[in-house]
Amino acid sequence: MEKIRLGKTGLKVSKVGFGVLTMGATQLNLPLDEGAELIRYAMDKGINLFDTAQYYKTYKYLRKALDGTNYEPIISSKCLKSSYEQMTEAIEEARRELNRDVIDIFMLHELISVKEYNFRAGALEALVDAKAKGWIRHIGVSTHYVDVAEMIADKIEIEILFPLINYKGLGIRDNRNFDGVGTSEAMAAAIKKAALAGKGVFGMKAFGGGNLTGTYRTALDYVYGLPGISAMMIGFGKKREIDDIVSYLDGTMLRDYTPDISKKRIFIDQGDCEGCNACVQRCPSKAIFVNENGLAEVNHDICLTCGYCAPVCPARAIIMIDKRKSE
Repeated sequence: MEKIRLGKTGLKVSKVGFGVLTMGATQLNLPLDEGAELIRYAMDKGINLFDTAQYYKTYKYLRKALDGTNYEPIISSKCLKSSYEQMTEAIEEARRELNRDVIDIFMLHELISVKEYNFRAGALEALVDAKAKGWIRHIGVSTHYVDVAEMIADKIEIEILFPLINYKGLGIRDNRNFDGVGTSEAMAAAIKKAALAGKGVFGMKAFGGGNLTGTYRTALDYVYGLPGISAMMIGFGKKREIDDIVSYLDGTMLRDYTPDISKKRIFIDQGDCEGCNACVQRCPSKAIFVNENGLAEVNHDICLTCGYCAPVCPARAIIMIDKRKSE
């Protein structure tokens, strides 16, 4: 698979990365051996970029996949915490759990505002010190916010931007708008600005949490056509999904290809749901309800899988996945 230089980092990454969140407990909850086999399959196909995070609890899959092999993937991890001590502990945890002396990329996870960037100054300082010690190679930021992505272009310490981007704008936020909603056009402009400033950029949520999978080629044509994007991170749960992206990237996929999404169902990630009830109010079949934890949940007996709920979710907690056994 073609490798692309990631900004000024010197890293060469595959045009698609593997988001390991999908196989974790909040989504597919794959058995350890099954998840590790899927990761090895992806590496055999030429994928060398893998995204994980302290919060995901998925280090075990990567470690199992790499044990006893000669694979040398580029691993990116992240931490949500704000203090120097917490970030340092997160880096040490990743090195220990992944059995790696050096983590290629470590990020401030889900930065939600410019103000929060300043609030997490201690965590950023820990990343800078860890890089100086050789514990990590490069520093990044993941975000769903346009204003944050724009800011990153001017931050010398930040080498990599990991933004949410898809052609429908699902999950894109912008603090400067009265309703907090961002657009794909604004995020695309922020991505271009960051890339021109020398930042490496790989994106997430090309399929909007699975809600755009039915327009597979349209979704991928959009993100791969954006100036500044080096790679896209995609969550895989089955080998055929890896085969699909490989055929798309090598040009062998038919122009009218549409994946079978008949077995996919709407789920609400309980770790991301903010309990705002926007999806409850939008659901035409009244299939979404508030559970005992105050979070949204789906009654699959009456859910129409219409997808009307996804665009109104401010936290991109609504995902559309197939939880059948991997194949």
